[in-house]
Amino acid sequence: MAAADWAWWLGLLAGAVAVYHFTDAFHCAVFAITHMGRRRAKLPPGHMGLPFVGETLTLFWHFKLARRPNPDAFVEAKRRRYGGGGDIYRTHLYGSPTVVVCSPAANKFVLQSPDTSFGTGWPSPELVGVSSIVNVHGGQHARLRKLVVGTINSPDSLRTFAKVTFENICKIFVSMEPSPLTEKIDECFAGMVPGFRAYPLDLPGTAFHHALNCRRKLNSVFREEIERRKVKQIDGGRGDDCDLMSGLMQMVDEQGNRLSDNEVVDNIVSLVIGGYESTASAIMWATYHLAKSPSVLAKLREENSALAREKNATDFITLDDIRKLKYTAKVVEETIRLANISPMIFRVALKDVEYRGYTIPKGWRVIVWLRSLHVDAKYYNDPLSFNPDRWDKAAKPGTYQVFGAGERICAGNMLARLQLTIFLHHLSCGYRWELLNPDAGVIYLPHPRPIDGAAMSFREL
Repeated sequence: MAAADWAWWLGLLAGAVAVYHFTDAFHCAVFAITHMGRRRAKLPPGHMGLPFVGETLTLFWHFKLARRPNPDAFVEAKRRRYGGGGDIYRTHLYGSPTVVVCSPAANKFVLQSPDTSFGTGWPSPELVGVSSIVNVHGGQHARLRKLVVGTINSPDSLRTFAKVTFENICKIFVSMEPSPLTEKIDECFAGMVPGFRAYPLDLPGTAFHHALNCRRKLNSVFREEIERRKVKQIDGGRGDDCDLMSGLMQMVDEQGNRLSDNEVVDNIVSLVIGGYESTASAIMWATYHLAKSPSVLAKLREENSALAREKNATDFITLDDIRKLKYTAKVVEETIRLANISPMIFRVALKDVEYRGYTIPKGWRVIVWLRSLHVDAKYYNDPLSFNPDRWDKAAKPGTYQVFGAGERICAGNMLARLQLTIFLHHLSCGYRWELLNPDAGVIYLPHPRPIDGAAMSFREL
């Protein structure tokens, strides 16, 4: 290469480095100006990355292109550079200045702080709905949560989940029987999920744009269902009063006001996503890890087969039966820990928040990096191995946050465990299975999964 060519490339590199550092310096200067006069105001350590995109491309590289355990290298790189014992760092992700927290204490601080300090920051309100349980605060959140928890975790509701399929979710939430319409709804939800952690760019061809279109289709379907129920009630018909949609339609606040149609739709959409996609992913990872762990599968099959022999073949497994499945419960917890269905939780600072001498500025996004806890060797021995027996001892306080924490802990956490237990019971008693490609790579966004979808072959015992 000629000297002139070398000079051109070196000049380009020098310019890129200058721009890289200028971006961080700019954000620090803005912070210093807006917090002038506050001697203790100090940003967390870190760097803001490139203009506009920040470190989003770096994050995507780790999660989309790298392989386990490299997705956690995004946080580990910051720990090595800015302090190995650190638990809070600044960066720029998804189009916003961001603070990443990644320790039991820091995570607890954010997740259990009052709504006046941190608001929800993910998924985009346009996707889940501004009036869904995910996004509302205060008394409205408390009322919605009470209704949802009561509906999902009631004994009658739990007993309806003999199968863990999308149609069951539709039935308990919206009383929809399997049909071409539920297949259409399924496609729309599948199209929404990739947009959750995509860059919020609403342009044709982007995952976010496609997700918004899917959400509009779901709005239309569920509004039609609401109108059908209203007409039925006006005509004197008996309302569908045994599902979550009707519960939302009938709920009133202290002033006697009912939820609007938009509020009902927003909450149905957010809850179906939580009850469908997360559980399906957990089931996939359970069968995946069991296929790779024959000794674990043998113990699981032994326990469940013993229970099946105690019962008549036609009897359905009950809640009392489930409580007897001690080893199965450990398999469930280990699956949830290692799968990390939701590796991170997003919040946004509603005001300047102080934490251990650092200021999280108002308007900055906060990412609670849950996954780093669950695969950290400080908290779990050989953390990337699938070892249900580690649950003979309880996890160290604050190191197991798979469902979040605080008042916004996942409302369906017990339902998710129950569904997974029921599925493993029937599967281990009746089938053998193996992975078609046990060495398939893994992708991590929008949710962790093998590249081939964990393709397996099944046969009856």
